[in-house]
Amino acid sequence: MPLSFIKPKSSPLWKRISSDDSTRLRLKYDTYYHIFERQEGTRVFKDGKEFIMLSSNDYLGLSNHPRIKEAGIQAIKKWGCSTTGARLANGGRIFHQELEEKLADFLGKEACHVFSAGYLACASAVTGFAERKDLILADKNLHSSLWSGIQLSGARCERFAHNNPVHAEEILDDEESANKIFVLEGVYSMEGHIAKLPEFVEIAKKHRAFIVLDDAHGFGVLGKDGRGTADHFGMTDNVDVLCASFSKSLAGAGGFVASSKDAINYMRSHSKQTIFSAALSPASCACAQEALQVMQDEPEHRERLFKNLQRYRGILANLELDTWESETPAIPIVLGEKEKVYYFWKALLEKGIYAIISIAPGVPPGKDLIRTAISASHTDEDLDRIEEAMIYAKSKI
Repeated sequence: MPLSFIKPKSSPLWKRISSDDSTRLRLKYDTYYHIFERQEGTRVFKDGKEFIMLSSNDYLGLSNHPRIKEAGIQAIKKWGCSTTGARLANGGRIFHQELEEKLADFLGKEACHVFSAGYLACASAVTGFAERKDLILADKNLHSSLWSGIQLSGARCERFAHNNPVHAEEILDDEESANKIFVLEGVYSMEGHIAKLPEFVEIAKKHRAFIVLDDAHGFGVLGKDGRGTADHFGMTDNVDVLCASFSKSLAGAGGFVASSKDAINYMRSHSKQTIFSAALSPASCACAQEALQVMQDEPEHRERLFKNLQRYRGILANLELDTWESETPAIPIVLGEKEKVYYFWKALLEKGIYAIISIAPGVPPGKDLIRTAISASHTDEDLDRIEEAMIYAKSKI
């Protein structure tokens, strides 16, 4: 029997695949797609070596909470592993409805729809409402999921400078489109910036614009009991659509879109991501619902998060490292050059600290950085080792 991998490949696409510089450089420097063999709290293990995780989005440290794990186990025992279908067809279950009602109530919205991935939820928050004749005003630093939604909607898009309401209004002043839609993030995950929501809300009122807010990194962190960025500013009623993922503060998988009942029903009719994607699994649904309850029952997790955040900021400030004026637990260390970022990252690894590299075009030119994130689960010992590693890494650049 001939071996398929030694057959000649006739399509010219294979030449592009085999000669791609991005892939070649990624494999050469081994910066991404790492595999960890096990995890114990904030410690992960790779190739027999222990690392302190400093780039997880598990802000509240709930990924190993016993109540949440038990909820997932019981859901599998009762419902199995999957609903084997989309919500539109045969995939809907009572546990979806229960989670949606609890989320909507927590967020101060009428209704909600849950998805099997946060990426799908955030894309649907755009494709479910925007049409070709509409105008989208998008922060130029939006997450990829939102850009996917924007592109798939077919709407015309104007980008404004990052978190800059003045620039956004300058664009709107020259526009006559009937339907205008702001697409914003509550917390920008790469920069750690909080959206200037009060200013954007005022502009939206003036121009009768619709607001979509991706709060993946604000949900669970900001606002009363972690209700998010809109609640933080007391502007929940001014944001038309909220979306977020479960993979950050809720330490799970999936996502949601929350709005009025009419809006959620409209999205269910018009978003292909909503119509054709498989329903959220029983275990993921149960874990998200229990994590939402733990977040309200145990405020000590957020308290510990902000205590750790204060100390970590102090460490970076003492070393005069540029954190891009981050206001949240997502904290970049901006070094500005790819080479510096690589050697800083390698030095952290040497000291047993795992962080993430982000370089242009993933970030603006001159903003090449190490992406770090602090968690409630980091211990004082973790922070001592992180401080030692940061001192060492800075000495290497």
